[in-house]
Amino acid sequence: MHRITFAHTSFKWANLASHNAGVTVVIVGISNRADRTRLLFSDVDGNGATVKAVENINAYLVAGPDVTVGPASQPHGDLAEMSFGSMPNDGGHLLLSAAQAATAAEVQDVPRIYIRSFVGSQEFIRGIERRCLWIGDDEYSNASDNAWLRQRFEAVRLQRSKSDRATTRALAETPYRFGEVRQKGNESAIIIPSVSSETREYLPVGYAPSRTIISNLAFAMYNAPLWNMALIASRLHLVWIATVCGKLKTDFRYSNTLGWNTFPVPTLTEKMKIDLTRCAENILLARETHFPATISDLYDPKKMPTDLREAHQRNDEVLERIYIGRRFRNDTERLEKLFELYTKMTTSIPSKTKTKRKGSAS
Repeated sequence: MHRITFAHTSFKWANLASHNAGVTVVIVGISNRADRTRLLFSDVDGNGATVKAVENINAYLVAGPDVTVGPASQPHGDLAEMSFGSMPNDGGHLLLSAAQAATAAEVQDVPRIYIRSFVGSQEFIRGIERRCLWIGDDEYSNASDNAWLRQRFEAVRLQRSKSDRATTRALAETPYRFGEVRQKGNESAIIIPSVSSETREYLPVGYAPSRTIISNLAFAMYNAPLWNMALIASRLHLVWIATVCGKLKTDFRYSNTLGWNTFPVPTLTEKMKIDLTRCAENILLARETHFPATISDLYDPKKMPTDLREAHQRNDEVLERIYIGRRFRNDTERLEKLFELYTKMTTSIPSKTKTKRKGSAS
């Protein structure tokens, strides 16, 4: 039987070419000799490779048992449910820029109750302001009294009716409504971009107030306790996502079923949740002091404000003490613990919540 006998975890490859390709490299040695000593090399904090003799190296190049992380349909324990945001499928006629929304309200007499903030991955990360028309079934009749809105609805109806897909053509009957609706519209939400840069030390995650519509190009947890945000904002979660989720080029490609629903978290007491809630609040407060800086600005690794970095480090300390009673020494140790917990979690949870191969979303 062939096994991994030595490996170097991923690192960026560079050369002297004028246009360096963005290439990530791993080195893996395989042998059929069971008595070979297994060596795991890793670059810890950019200070050069370290080597560790281990009992086994799994397919994720982690010292631990051979395990495959598969998608799970639900999060374990009392973690909040995460889903995609809502998909317009509207030909752009239900979406507005901030300027268009202001004109619609001030010139076209569109009631502001029908206009909501619309946030996806790029809007959240880059601070782009967008709006959308959000009209409930019981509001459609009154909304149609406005001539500008009627024109928008008719444009949506025509666009959908011409589709090759029967499901989209059926949506022409409700031209005032998004094609896929995953929220009522009055919830608060924790927003998680579906794609984000791997250069950041922490995953971008934030809080969206009531009346914010989350795009299908991001994930959301609606009316979720804020301590869930503390988990996603942690270094622990970033290294888990970087290891088990896919990538778009070299960027992180988030997955609710593969990344969040599988994330190993010890049982949290109410005191722990309170502490983590405070950590999440401190991260949000630190961001607010630098308004109007965007997430892209704030999480540039070379420019991250000191108070924001300290808020994240405090969050890491509180969370990691829950896991092992102290801070982890490095990402290698973080992954080893996470895979240890994942193995226990997937061998002890009821069958209805065990990982499945179907239903993934990435």
